[in-house]
Amino acid sequence: MDVHGRDLRYFVAVAEELHFTRAAERLFISQPALSKQIQMLERTLGVALFDRSAKDVRLTEAGAAFLPQAHKVLAAWDRAWQTIEKSKRTQAASLTVGMSTSVGRDGLLPAIRSRFSEQLPEARITLRQVGWEDPTAGLADGSSAAAFVWLPLPDARRFQWAVIVQEPMVVALPARHALAGSKAIDFEELVAEPFLALPKSAGPLRDYWLAVEQRRGQPPLIGAEITSPDETYEFIVEGRGVCLLAIGNAPSLTRGGVVTRRVRGLPPCQLALAWRRDAENPLVRAYVAAAREVTRDSRAG
Repeated sequence: MDVHGRDLRYFVAVAEELHFTRAAERLFISQPALSKQIQMLERTLGVALFDRSAKDVRLTEAGAAFLPQAHKVLAAWDRAWQTIEKSKRTQAASLTVGMSTSVGRDGLLPAIRSRFSEQLPEARITLRQVGWEDPTAGLADGSSAAAFVWLPLPDARRFQWAVIVQEPMVVALPARHALAGSKAIDFEELVAEPFLALPKSAGPLRDYWLAVEQRRGQPPLIGAEITSPDETYEFIVEGRGVCLLAIGNAPSLTRGGVVTRRVRGLPPCQLALAWRRDAENPLVRAYVAAAREVTRDSRAG
């Protein structure tokens, strides 16, 4: 037996009006269509719900017993529908922002969140940490709607981005390393060193942090692959390799036994807020606009 919510609403309207024409007007359907639907409901249930006469319409004993139960079912359905609608509104007002690197940098994230919330106070931002295996920080598989990423991005045609921070590059190396006493190091002095490398899944970003373009054809010597700051720190302390990184991320590695030094001969690195070219989420546009405003203000200051 399959009774639809529509059938219950039709039954309740007639039961409350005790008049098919008024019930039809209330439901914005024709009276013949309403009568047909009630007859079909009665056949489905196998019992008459109304006594009909030329003068009036009355509930049968079965109809009177059925009415409060129909009210309960419809009330439960309305609550369920409201729950779904609330969930949809919450999802629509929620923005997931991915990141695979620290974005602390003079309160950058709080400033963007504050500017974003001024425009959309009901929207919620969820920050999502993504492993270094995914250089798009969740953009590629859609798990992040926007993401803070280092350039270059793989398959760059799929994405758009705005550069948020541009920083000089430094090298992290063991405190006992022969070059650790230098204030700045020429990249040529590092070419023969073993380097820590991102996973191969990082694509062009792996080559970027190995400074492949600046090696003049000499392939890098890979001491180990790294997937997190903690792993990077441990490998550097063990002497398995040195590592290039942005100066803003240096505090994540300089915990004792590791030092960072400026590197001459390398271009600055760029931290960007990126999003998919096919993104239609208005929250993404609002978040990007907030990030651009904060970046513009910080540069002006």
